[in-house]
Amino acid sequence: MKVLMVLTSHDQLGDTGRKTGFWLEEFAAPYYVFKDAGAELVLASPAGGQPPLDPVSDQPDAQTEQTRRFAADPAAQQALANTVKLDTVNAADFDTVFYPGGHGPLWDLAESPVSIALIESFERAGKPIGFVCHAPGALRHVKAVNGEPLVKGRRVTGFSNSEEAAVGLTDVVPFLIENDFKTLGGKYEKGADWQSFVLEDGLLITGQNPASSSDVAKALLKLTA
Repeated sequence: MKVLMVLTSHDQLGDTGRKTGFWLEEFAAPYYVFKDAGAELVLASPAGGQPPLDPVSDQPDAQTEQTRRFAADPAAQQALANTVKLDTVNAADFDTVFYPGGHGPLWDLAESPVSIALIESFERAGKPIGFVCHAPGALRHVKAVNGEPLVKGRRVTGFSNSEEAAVGLTDVVPFLIENDFKTLGGKYEKGADWQSFVLEDGLLITGQNPASSSDVAKALLKLTA
């Protein structure tokens, strides 16, 4: 099995002067779910090379068993430091794709024609696609084969308005996933804040927050088995 993981290259948190990027747990936990299942992994990002890490996700209180495993894994660190450029990958070469979150994707992956076309290629080929936390925002411009928004009429989740408010970024982010999905006709659902909540709608898998990361990856594995 061959898995593509797509990370953000965006490191500016709006005009706050603060840094953002991908969320460490949302990369590390799925990375090891796939790795431990024997999958071949390719990491990609719009700019290639080392994706920016959200510094908040690297603080002591954000560490988990999987982030600590990553910190002790030179091979994984090397893979992350050398992501391939997103415009060089072909959906036909992979069985599934997974997008980790962090706030970065709201700025670059959500608006990237390359990412949009890639997701549509996976979807048209009948391959499972997975997104967690803020990464479901990458679906906002993705279209189904009929030209309608891919999320229209589908059960989807992503970082909730209440969670965004809790981290104080409601007025910083370019859009709120919960609102955006509802506007697009998606059947947005959420669980308790900060608890794992994953929705499967056909081959579309979305997770609400960092706690959902492993469960999204496990759901993708079942669909590719």
